[in-house]
Amino acid sequence: MAKYEMLYLLNNDLTDDAKATLIEKYENVVKSMNGTVVSTDKWGTKKLSYPIKFKNEAYYVLTTFEAEGTVVNELNRIAGIDADVYRLMITKA
Repeated sequence: MAKYEMLYLLNNDLTDDAKATLIEKYENVVKSMNGTVVSTDKWGTKKLSYPIKFKNEAYYVLTTFEAEGTVVNELNRIAGIDADVYRLMITKA
């Protein structure tokens, strides 16, 4: 298993409970595919360099996990469907 870092930007207009639910959703995807979540850092609200979906701020989350490559494909697929995820970047650590 390889180690990955996933940085994603969430809609800042969501409630704290909704943000926590989304974060837990992505952690559960990793766990359900036999991966392990090493850490999840909630960076909080930050100003964007340029507007995304007419918004100037987003909620940043960095999750570090160990998993197979198929997990990366699944996370990209699920995040692409979710309208509350503005951007997603997964890199091999």
